[in-house]
Amino acid sequence: MSSFFYGIEDLFVNYLFWPYDALRYMENWWTSNTINWLFMIIGTVAMVYWLLQLKKFNDNQEEDKSITSHSYL
Repeated sequence: MSSFFYGIEDLFVNYLFWPYDALRYMENWWTSNTINWLFMIIGTVAMVYWLLQLKKFNDNQEEDKSITSHSYL
């Protein structure tokens, strides 16, 4: 059973997390932080898009907001 967990460790440490190791050993602070800001911008754009979609559906009154909308109520 321990070889199973060692296999999971090997998968994550040696294969899936190698980009983070490359970022850790960069000498240039600006490059590392530019990548972090890029991820933050992508997350912010996704959140704004999601909120605008929620507002669009809320404005169209497409959701059933009645109290008895579920049978268990």
